[in-house]
Amino acid sequence: MDVTWGSAEAVLADNWIGASTVPSRGLYPHQWSWDSAFIAFGLRHLAPERARRELVTLFSAQWRDGRVPHILFNPDTPPEAYFPGPAFWRAGRTSGLVQPPVHARAVLAVHRADPAGSGAETFLATLYPKLKAWHGYLRTYRDAGGRGLASIVHPWESGMDNSPAWDGPLSRVTPADPAGFVRRDLQHGHAADRPSDEDYGRYVRLASAYRDCGYLDERWADVDGGFTVEDPGLNALLADAELALAEIADVLGLPAAAATHRDSAARVAKALQETLWDSASGFFFARDVRTGERTREYTCAGLLPLVLPDLAVAPALLATATGPRFRLGQVHGVPSYDLTAADFDPGRYWRGPSWFNVGWLVRQGLLHHGEHALAAWLRDDLVATATGTGFAEYADPFTGTGHGARSFGWTAALTVDLMSTKDTQGRQGRQD
Repeated sequence: MDVTWGSAEAVLADNWIGASTVPSRGLYPHQWSWDSAFIAFGLRHLAPERARRELVTLFSAQWRDGRVPHILFNPDTPPEAYFPGPAFWRAGRTSGLVQPPVHARAVLAVHRADPAGSGAETFLATLYPKLKAWHGYLRTYRDAGGRGLASIVHPWESGMDNSPAWDGPLSRVTPADPAGFVRRDLQHGHAADRPSDEDYGRYVRLASAYRDCGYLDERWADVDGGFTVEDPGLNALLADAELALAEIADVLGLPAAAATHRDSAARVAKALQETLWDSASGFFFARDVRTGERTREYTCAGLLPLVLPDLAVAPALLATATGPRFRLGQVHGVPSYDLTAADFDPGRYWRGPSWFNVGWLVRQGLLHHGEHALAAWLRDDLVATATGTGFAEYADPFTGTGHGARSFGWTAALTVDLMSTKDTQGRQGRQD
């Protein structure tokens, strides 16, 4: 057995809590939404039945309106282990926020890894209507801008919590009194790697405001000092998720539904390019719905539309990715923020470091657009960096030094996945 493979497998075994996988035993001791999807991509190679259970467990917590909550709390974990915990959210066993919709692509990949086991458990038939309701929630309740794009109401929903792209919209938010909560994250990580106290106070203020309006999106627009942003990363992944859902519908023998999902993917992709693409900059920027203005920060979320195989502006976006702002192929992974920015920080949460899930997604995009050599380079770099850092949460793009938690779930899982695939497929095929 390869040492890297065995080490990654050991991380996933240690983080397994019986029905799901925690991202980190110390820092994140519950089930996180998009973490579980990425973890399932790796588990499918090791234990497909565990990968299926991972996703079924997550969707067991789906809300009636279709949203998939970003945290499913483990009742066996002490309340003081994580903040904000279930008492804060007042939503039973879940939070009330969401995360990017990478689940349909994970469900399809898990099914393909073991079609017989999947069929015996009616895995696809069980999750298809749940995925359809999840995407429907994002496309309807969250279309705050009225342009066919889903909006996030909190930085945590982007999955890229501390991104500089949120600084402008967050500036309207008054931080919560720090005396009113305890930052549990600082007990497990260095303060220099984590969001500032001021930003964390804003996160708490926003979360409590959304909670206090009953998690009703139709009321959120009337909340003063709120946060409503169209994120290019989340919407690119939503369009890709609709394409995956179309493939699931095909497997289930639902051709009309498959056509509907492909049409939906095309509409989201069209709105994404019309609303968030800046041709002069060669980049996708987030848009503050409350002001109508695009943010101007170059963050890795703006690279994620590369996952879309028919992206017309892919050549220009690839030029930005390989240019001085991200230097793809010259540094470790995919930097989360513009390397040339004055406030770039190689170690602070989403303000510069490279994250393994972003690198994994960008590699998929490179394969779609014929960049096989660069995809192979990125694959090898991600595997080497993950192994060298003890499967760190994220890494310095210049030195490869690990930051954040170690033995991190998706880092280990995506390492397994990368070691199980070959960069031989381009636009005509996807390595699911």
